[in-house]
Amino acid sequence: MARPRLQDVADQAGVSLATASRVLNGSSRQPGPGLVEKVRAAAADLGYVVNAQAQALARSRTGLLGLVVQDISDPYFSTIAAGAQDAARASGHLVLLASTGRDPVAEREAVAAFAAHRVDAVVVAGTRWAPEDDDALAAELDRFVVAGGRSVVVGQPVGEGYVVRPPNAAGATALAEALLAQGHRRFAVLGGPATVVTSRERAEAFVGAVRAGGGVVTDVLETEFSRDGGYAAGGAVADLVAGASDGTDPLCVFAVTDVMAIGAIARLRELGVEVPRDVSLAGFDDVPTLRDHVPGLTTVRIPLEEMGRLAVRAAVVETVTAPGASPHGGVTEVEFDVVLRASTARS
Repeated sequence: MARPRLQDVADQAGVSLATASRVLNGSSRQPGPGLVEKVRAAAADLGYVVNAQAQALARSRTGLLGLVVQDISDPYFSTIAAGAQDAARASGHLVLLASTGRDPVAEREAVAAFAAHRVDAVVVAGTRWAPEDDDALAAELDRFVVAGGRSVVVGQPVGEGYVVRPPNAAGATALAEALLAQGHRRFAVLGGPATVVTSRERAEAFVGAVRAGGGVVTDVLETEFSRDGGYAAGGAVADLVAGASDGTDPLCVFAVTDVMAIGAIARLRELGVEVPRDVSLAGFDDVPTLRDHVPGLTTVRIPLEEMGRLAVRAAVVETVTAPGASPHGGVTEVEFDVVLRASTARS
């Protein structure tokens, strides 16, 4: 059986094709209530399915929002996505998701694909990379904005769009100060590659605050910016712990993300190194999975779901409610809390 056409609906309702299109495709130019009811009844009777592309042309919007994240399996990004989905639903938008596997080229290609599908807005969540990669993404986002779209970045600024910025430097500084106040004096940092801006911002701020407070950073370890990277670096952390068995101050390790900290703790446990008995360990983000983690992980709590909501509101609402915000060319830096848990407790 052939799929019913819009012309079939118009014929059954006894109206012109243009009238049927205005009713079903959401045009602002609607006929009288009687004709609207006849067209909708005919469509329901025939089982007509509205053409989304035609509807988008009639409304000058698609109701679609593109969300680009670097790794949806990472609870940092999945929690931001949950908040974005919540705000998108409230605004009548459907979210299209692209997870790029932390590949800058795939990130840019995702933005281009969403633009080609005429989404109303694009939200890009994730750390920035090397300048040449950021420049390519910025150019793609700016082309999208010039064509009438909106762009929002969760992370460091890129392009001319709105920015929801995590408090990387401020949070890492406050964490270092809190650990020093606990009595920790000897530290190591577990970070990602130097090209990962989030890792660099957090690590540099932490090291600076430790030194300003009279502590010592003995080592900065570089690994993959992921749970597996933390796990792979666990052996090196264990070696640092073994090297401190001469009566020097116990080691406290700052992993620049919670998932890296979780990976490191898993490897340390396999090697017989216990947290916090043998080494203290702290993270950053307060991802939801920490609720079930033993020992409880000291971290910097940032409102991940709210970051997703703020990004979508900035992308799809004419008046942005965040303090000092504007649809294009503004920045909101979210609040944070240092949460001290068992992983850094001093005996």
